[in-house]
Amino acid sequence: MIVGWTDPDGARPWLGALLLAYYDPTGRLVYAGRVGAGIDHAELGRLWRYLQPLATSEMPLDQAPHRSNRFGSPPVLSRVHWVRPELVVEVKYLTWTGDNLLRQVVYQGLREDKNPHGVRRDVSTALSPCGQRTEGVGISQA
Repeated sequence: MIVGWTDPDGARPWLGALLLAYYDPTGRLVYAGRVGAGIDHAELGRLWRYLQPLATSEMPLDQAPHRSNRFGSPPVLSRVHWVRPELVVEVKYLTWTGDNLLRQVVYQGLREDKNPHGVRRDVSTALSPCGQRTEGVGISQA
């Protein structure tokens, strides 16, 4: 599910990347990584409009995202706009890293039919024939 977004860079309008999270078995909201790939211009605007009323000054995560990881730079928290965790997205991704972050994530779309409180990480998910996983934030609905 979406827990925030970053400011856009360059000519990209509206937002840079979406910050993603899931609920762990104890009910804590855990950072899962971010996604910016796969979002076209029209969808960026649509997402931005959906996110505006959900904006909050408080980080909804139980713990802040890692300050470093080996697969790219961590989000600059001063450039993050937090939101209440109410929107579920579907993403395609290659794998989970050893740091428990999604890797090579591509946005597939909003899942307005999914309850955000049911978003959990599914550690038993099998690979598809092309070697990629597709589900709501690499997460299953409980």
